[in-house]
Amino acid sequence: MNSKRVIFLLLAVIVAGATAFLARAWLQSEREALIAQAGLHRTSPSAPTLQVLVAKQNIRVGQLIKPDTLRWQAWPAGNLSPSYIVEGKHKEQEFVGAVVRSSIAVGEPITDAKIVLANSRGFMAAVLQPGMRAVSIPVSATSAVSGFIYAGDRVDVLLTHVLNSPSGNHSATETILRNARVIAMDQRVDFSPGDKPDVAKTATLELTPKQSEIVTLALKMGDLSLVLRSLQHTGEEEQEAATDNGAAEPGDSFTQDSQVSHLISSAPPTPEPPKTVLVLRGSTTAKQDIDGAGGRPGDSDTKPAENRPNTRTVTFTRTTPNGTQ
Repeated sequence: MNSKRVIFLLLAVIVAGATAFLARAWLQSEREALIAQAGLHRTSPSAPTLQVLVAKQNIRVGQLIKPDTLRWQAWPAGNLSPSYIVEGKHKEQEFVGAVVRSSIAVGEPITDAKIVLANSRGFMAAVLQPGMRAVSIPVSATSAVSGFIYAGDRVDVLLTHVLNSPSGNHSATETILRNARVIAMDQRVDFSPGDKPDVAKTATLELTPKQSEIVTLALKMGDLSLVLRSLQHTGEEEQEAATDNGAAEPGDSFTQDSQVSHLISSAPPTPEPPKTVLVLRGSTTAKQDIDGAGGRPGDSDTKPAENRPNTRTVTFTRTTPNGTQ
């Protein structure tokens, strides 16, 4: 091989290498230009993040926050607002039971401006739906299902009282309200799944102004009891349970003591006719009640004995002064 051919091959290799290097550099510059033009910036894997408390699901106004409605989510430290709740400074349990003041979307951070903490000023007013009232009634273990009623449950309100009737005094129980929302038991508006049933002394219900008057008067008339409603609705209950914010409904049933015991009669007692005796004095007759309240001597009754109702004839013998009969 002559020297000219060798020199030519070396020049070709040098030119090819330079072309490849220049092409790679050009492609790299074009890629960076496209990234810069689109506004895309690579984030360093080591960028600091913090855990922020956010809504796990959509939370509406007036809803109580429960443990399953919150979660922690990583949030860039550079975009962190001072109003956000950061893990380490607060605990999730501190916000369970708070009421939502303004609606919160899923994934949106929880802030103090959007919630009202339990036992804080204005909490009960925030819990109530527009136009509703809060009414507290005394309860016991038997009237509150042994402590198994919690805030957020739905109950029926029963009144047991004594009725005065012509047949005497009778006891009766009637449902005065159905599907009433419980907003607090004592001063607790939340519960955790591991909590043991706790018998409260008062239950606070969310009612309309008219229903508040009914319950207040019922407290003076007799004893009130709460009946827990199931979360699973029947066909006739689906309409009233279509929304969790539905107001309580008027009661529509009652039970009297005569329906419980067959020994109690609801009919007025039949008065027993008075019992009398017929007294004969010479040629006159008189009727005398057995209890002493009857006709006066001398009142005559000329009816035959067999035609006189509710009477009995008294036979006697007359003794003469000489001792003969």
